Amino acid sequence: MKETRLGDFEEVILLLTGILGESAYAFKLAEEFEDQTGRAVSIGAVHSTLTRLEDKGFLTSEMGQPSAARGGRRKRIYTITALGQRVLSDAREFKMALWRQYPAFEMSY
Repeated sequence: MKETRLGDFEEVILLLTGILGESAYAFKLAEEFEDQTGRAVSIGAVHSTLTRLEDKGFLTSEMGQPSAARGGRRKRIYTITALGQRVLSDAREFKMALWRQYPAFEMSY
């Protein structure tokens, strides 16, 4: 059986893939990660995470159209699958359940 849990970095990359939509390719995801978190990330870490998420069935990818701005090269565009959406939802619910139990933060959700 494939692993269905997400690591923190995987979760952020999966969320950013959804946020970026049709612009979700490795370089843009790395750039968005740095913008959103203020932390540097290597393109290699993003590529290996995207591959792992695709292997788990949380993402699919396809090659985009060639771009003159990229010297005729194509980008691999990533899309969240239904399973990826479910795993993100489960991760969110789990974390929200933990936050509701933390007495120092009497928040209502």
